[in-house]
Amino acid sequence: MTPPPLHCLRCGLPSEGFAGCRTCADQGIGANTAPPLADLRGQDLAAYPGGPWGWPATLPVAGPPVTLGEGNTPTVRLAGPPADTQDDAPPGEVWLKYEGGNPTGSHKDRAMAVGVAAAVAAGADTVVAASSGNAGAAAAAYAARAGLRCVVFTTASVPAGLRAQIDALGAERVVYGGTAAERNTAMARAVAEHGWYPLTSYSAPSPGGNAYANEGYKSVAYELARDVAGRRVDAVVVPTSRADLLAGIGRGFRELATAGLIAHEPRLVAAEPAAAAPFTAALRRTERAEQEHMRVAGGPTVAFSLGEERPCWQGLDALWRSGGTAAALDDEAIMTEHRRLAAEGLVLEPSSAVASAVARGLPAGPGGLVVAIGTATGLKMLAERDR
Repeated sequence: MTPPPLHCLRCGLPSEGFAGCRTCADQGIGANTAPPLADLRGQDLAAYPGGPWGWPATLPVAGPPVTLGEGNTPTVRLAGPPADTQDDAPPGEVWLKYEGGNPTGSHKDRAMAVGVAAAVAAGADTVVAASSGNAGAAAAAYAARAGLRCVVFTTASVPAGLRAQIDALGAERVVYGGTAAERNTAMARAVAEHGWYPLTSYSAPSPGGNAYANEGYKSVAYELARDVAGRRVDAVVVPTSRADLLAGIGRGFRELATAGLIAHEPRLVAAEPAAAAPFTAALRRTERAEQEHMRVAGGPTVAFSLGEERPCWQGLDALWRSGGTAAALDDEAIMTEHRRLAAEGLVLEPSSAVASAVARGLPAGPGGLVVAIGTATGLKMLAERDR
């Protein structure tokens, strides 16, 4: 069975491969491609089993699932503000969907389960990813599950715990000492010369990751809609870099709303580190053309898995469609939230703390919920703190 066709989210032109829309790239815009939205009419949301494979027909994969039991991650209510700030507290509740509960400890499992299954269906024998850590670990795990070779292009700055995880799972880790652009160029060369199946973004300007793999992120929206049991989710705050997760969650909510399974789509909020916050900078402009061409000078941040120079168009599209926004926090605010989460029993990586810190400051309507996506466990980084 042939996988569904891909089209550019921005210009609508058909496309092949996973390098994004080259027509839009020629205009300086990184626009991803996508398969058609799934039709959820007739589905019973209350009976949704969870995870990306809960509704297999929503995924662009012809072959059998590749799974380690990903999905159905817990949603935990966060504590309210300190007693002396109650007057300024948002009227709604703040919850955190803890994606660190996935098999390799991050949300990337949802995408890699689907991406590796698509690679198997395509007849690939080697998958490749460029990664700062979590995507590489997830790619390695699901490739091992499927019996495929996995190559991960990464940098020497990846935390020791993540390096050890990638190595333990049998991937070939290729370390680049230069820039992320150089790493991605090496991956692009490997895809072109060796025919390796790409699971992550590698082209410039970056459009986002593998369009089939990204469909796995829709399951976050399905699970949230199921688990709130009819309560209203006013906003979902997502740690954002290339916006694969943000866009995938947005697509999931669009499918649910179109099928009448939810009454309205929640507002999406991109949470970024201030050192590299192109979405926040873009949305300060009034014209969409200016937003599309925004470019910032990125810098180092404790939220090392986040940060881009340009906003990927798929993320802007998700924010525009949902009436959403973006917010950026400096490293001090991120680490303050990181410690606050730990005090509530949640050890997450700093990139996740960006979202929960932003979510705590957002208002919700009476009876409404604000949900932050806690993208990854912080347990892989504890050894770095002890050095």
